[in-house]
Amino acid sequence: MRLLSRALRAAQGFRAAALPPRSLRAAPAGGSAPGRCPPQPRRGLSARPGLEELFAAPPLRRLLEARARGGGEAGPELAARVQRLREKEQELRETRELAQQDESEDFQKLAEREIASCEEEIAELKHQIVLLLIPSEETDKSDLVMEVTAGVGGQEAMLFTSEMFDMYQRYAAYKKWKFEILEYFPSEIGGLRHAVASIAGLEAYKYMKFEGGVHRVQRVPKTEKQGRIHTSTMTVAILPQPTEMRLQINPKDLRIETKRASGAGGQHVNTTDSAVRIVHIPTGIVSECQQERSQIRNKEKAMQMLCAKLYNAKLEEETKKRNSARKIQIGTKGRSEKIRTYNFPQDRITDHRISRSVHHIECFMLGEEMLDEMIQTLREYADYESLMEIISENEKKNLS
Repeated sequence: MRLLSRALRAAQGFRAAALPPRSLRAAPAGGSAPGRCPPQPRRGLSARPGLEELFAAPPLRRLLEARARGGGEAGPELAARVQRLREKEQELRETRELAQQDESEDFQKLAEREIASCEEEIAELKHQIVLLLIPSEETDKSDLVMEVTAGVGGQEAMLFTSEMFDMYQRYAAYKKWKFEILEYFPSEIGGLRHAVASIAGLEAYKYMKFEGGVHRVQRVPKTEKQGRIHTSTMTVAILPQPTEMRLQINPKDLRIETKRASGAGGQHVNTTDSAVRIVHIPTGIVSECQQERSQIRNKEKAMQMLCAKLYNAKLEEETKKRNSARKIQIGTKGRSEKIRTYNFPQDRITDHRISRSVHHIECFMLGEEMLDEMIQTLREYADYESLMEIISENEKKNLS
């Protein structure tokens, strides 16, 4: 037996210099720089409550067998991952048995390393299997249009909206996505009333779709003289950007109007008809842009926003039909759903969809590792919910 012979060689001293698993290896020289954001504990899908039991339960085994038999695009790869998982689980059991038979210090150290390595690979294989079971959404590879709007709270809400917009702009840079401002309406004291941006890059919508909803801030506003904590809100809407194949618009359904730009902006404001307003007559959806000096460029941006709005309306209708029987825990990603609270006095961010709190708001608002970690966790919880739904549907088929 390969594992047994390896263990015997180790007992004889041939494997004294075995490499420890990744989780036990030394950190790179230098470590974290002083003053940088502290690392956050990873809470991956493998740590999701009930997942271990789920893989051991008959319903998931039946689903895996059905998918492997059914073929399809992921069939062979899924079967290979399942086979590898079974092999690693068998290897883990054998290693634990061997560890009980030999209590020498060297052998126990080797067994600990082997067990940790097996457990790490098993967790990764389960994660890969879950991803192969869950069908990807049509929009996951899309670019997107992001709208941010100040909500309840007056000037404080506008200041918070400006901070959130900057956070997402930094996050786009962190993910190496292209970020282009389509509309930007600032407030008098440096806040932001409303803004629209396009974000393009690898899996941009797949990550950003979980940021859609109402974000709530609790803190003492700059304008508050008595030190009272206020609660304000802002809204994020994430609209997938369709390709021409996914959405076709009849030019006869559009009413395009031009007008003079208004607000701050220099000499071109109120002197040329550069602002563009487009109305989609069948739905009444409106899009307008006055960000650029050029009427042609404003028309292009207004059309880009209109396409995203129409595509999103179409997707929402389809999703409503598909999910009418059951709303998954991760939420609807709609603009009316309260998704996250930023509590500055407690230095805490809480995502209400997964009941998860992290600290260090200043680091979170940098739009880098901490925000990315939160979005990754949301994705993993959503995968878990989708898997539960798929298992439930498979069980219904088996009973019918």
